[in-house]
This record gives sequence, C-alpha cells and structure tokens, in this order.
Amino acid sequence: MALIQANNITKSYRMGEQEVPALKGLTFEIGEGAFAAFVGPSGSGKSTLLNLIGCLDHPSSGTLRVNGVDVSSLSRSAAATFRGENLGFVFQDFNLVPVLSAYENIEYPLLMVRGWSEAKRRERVNQMIAAVGMTEQAHKRPDQLSGGQKQRVAVARALVGQPKLVLADEPTANLDHDTAYKVLNLMKAMRDDFGTSFIFSTHDPKIMHEAEQTFTLEDGRLTAGATA
Repeated sequence: MALIQANNITKSYRMGEQEVPALKGLTFEIGEGAFAAFVGPSGSGKSTLLNLIGCLDHPSSGTLRVNGVDVSSLSRSAAATFRGENLGFVFQDFNLVPVLSAYENIEYPLLMVRGWSEAKRRERVNQMIAAVGMTEQAHKRPDQLSGGQKQRVAVARALVGQPKLVLADEPTANLDHDTAYKVLNLMKAMRDDFGTSFIFSTHDPKIMHEAEQTFTLEDGRLTAGATA
C-alpha cells in the first residue's frame, strides 16, 4: 500500500514581481515501511518537498496524499492535527529544548497533542528511551549530551507518538562518520521494530548508501525514482 502518492505536484514562491518555481511536476509513490531518501544538491528542492509531505506547506498544484489523506489543501489547524497524529520529525540541529532533560524532550510531543494519562506517557517515554539506549542519560539536559546522544533523543522524540512516518532533514549533517552510521542503523532498527517509515532529505553519501529507495532531484525535477 502506498504511504505517499504525489501526482504532478509543483511549488512556486513569489519573490517581488517574479514567480520562482521550486518543484516542477513531481510524480512518485512511497510504500509503507519505507527507508527512502530524496537526494540532490542544495537548491534542488528536496527540503521543499519534505515540507510538503510534512504538511508544513501546500503544493501550488497537483495532488499529494499522505497515509490516505489528501494533504494538498488542508487548513492550518487540520494540518497541525494531521502532523500530531501521523508524523514525526528529526532535524540536523536536533532542535531539543535546552532547559528540558532528555526524558522531558521525548515526552514533550505527548503533552502538546495527546491527552494521555501521566502513567501512559511515562510508560511510552521509558520504552522509547530504552529503545535508543539512553536510559542512563534520561535526566541529562542537551548541553550534557554528545551530538550522537542528542540525535538519539531526537529519534525517540520523533517516534514517541507512534507516527506512521518520520521525516528527517539532513539528520547526519552534524555527526561524525561513525556516529552517523550508528544513528542510521538505529533508525533502521526502529523501522523494523515499530513499522514506522523514514524519509530523508540529504546529500550525505552515507544515507544514500543505506536508503532502500532513492529519489534524485535536480533543479526541482525528479531525475531518478520518478513514477512513469
């Protein structure tokens, strides 16, 4: 079953009097349980595409379905609800809240979008902390963690709400070679254990090598991986 279906989607931005195209007629499908990557140089459109899939923006034309829902024109509130129920995010700069512990950072999405009891939250957060091997660091703040540990916390935070899909924008950019591979292997293990799909936006060869499906973008067009 297709988790993502894109049909001739475009995205343009207005800069002064000019309309600047960022995406030019993309058509593709990504199935459930994916470990896929959008790759290409800076300015190719991969981050723009990730934002569309993440319901952070709308395509200018075409249709985009994510987990069976046409997200092409969701209202702001509907998009926020959809994100909270279906999506998780991992960023290259980790985006952890500096004054919160690792445990509290992982718990934070559950406080924001889900009416879970404290006992249920505690059980789920402890499960995710153990899954990413951070139990002993649960009460440390981000400034007390290494880059790899921060990204492990970020992965756990992305998965704590049991999303169908995690979107990862350059998640290894600030990690050294060995740590990057450890985080990628962790993500793949989490995909296998929890059934969550992962989609990356990257130009990192390590992710390209590990991805099971790759879409190459150049100047807003898919040059490889497009659906005919």
